[in-house]
Amino acid sequence: MRSFIDDPRLPDDVTVPALRELAERLARSAGELVRTGRPDRVEVASTKSTATDVVTRMDADSEALLRREIAAARPDDAVLGEEEGSTGGSSGITWVVDPIDGTVNYLYGVASYAVSVAAVVGPPDPERWTVLAGAVHSVVDGRTWTAGAGAGATLDGAPLRVGEPAELAQCLVGTGFGYDAGRRRAQARVLVEVLPRVRDIRRLGSAAIDLCLVASGELDLYYERGLNPWDMAAGALVAHEAGARVTGLRGRAAGHDMTVVGGPARVAELVELLERAGADSDA
Repeated sequence: MRSFIDDPRLPDDVTVPALRELAERLARSAGELVRTGRPDRVEVASTKSTATDVVTRMDADSEALLRREIAAARPDDAVLGEEEGSTGGSSGITWVVDPIDGTVNYLYGVASYAVSVAAVVGPPDPERWTVLAGAVHSVVDGRTWTAGAGAGATLDGAPLRVGEPAELAQCLVGTGFGYDAGRRRAQARVLVEVLPRVRDIRRLGSAAIDLCLVASGELDLYYERGLNPWDMAAGALVAHEAGARVTGLRGRAAGHDMTVVGGPARVAELVELLERAGADSDA
């Protein structure tokens, strides 16, 4: 993660605490809509990249709420959302929002889905942006992680700091899989290399929550190929501000090709393992 502290693009009228407070309010507000508005039987409204990459009506409703509230609070800011794409702004700040991270879990009623909200400056690209503030609200259990650049991370107001397991073999590792069948085959090949070398693997279905679980110590490490900007914006900042290293492979920043997160020493070992396994390739 890049630091904002010496970044000349930070707008003069912006304070990180104010953006962090707004991000939390937005995430909680949309989370309440998602929680109270879920019908007994959720229907698929449409699909995206594949037939298994689904969208529900609540995805659209939640993003619409976020966009309305952002427009009311900061009308000059841009928004990048999973469902409606990008809308321009003049302030230099972009809100990167995921109205339901873990839509398949929401569809089935599996208790791991979240609303993710982050404010960034620079291009809305994880390898080039600077994240100023973010919040991830876990809808089912109501937990909320927040972070501000240079200001630390919290879970429901309690400060967070990552630990460092003694060895990779003792690490509980989170990951996720893509929707494309070819990518899944490649990810399964990588998993065969990783699983024997760690304590165990967890696939919970929400990247935003996974990243925050590293910050709060419920996962030791996390890696995934194929994350979109809205999947990782807020959660990666939470992990970074809790002391985790957030990186890609082969000297690149975390992004779509690969994101690896956790305590610095163990991340270095996992990065080496993933590079040997060609985890940033679909071959």
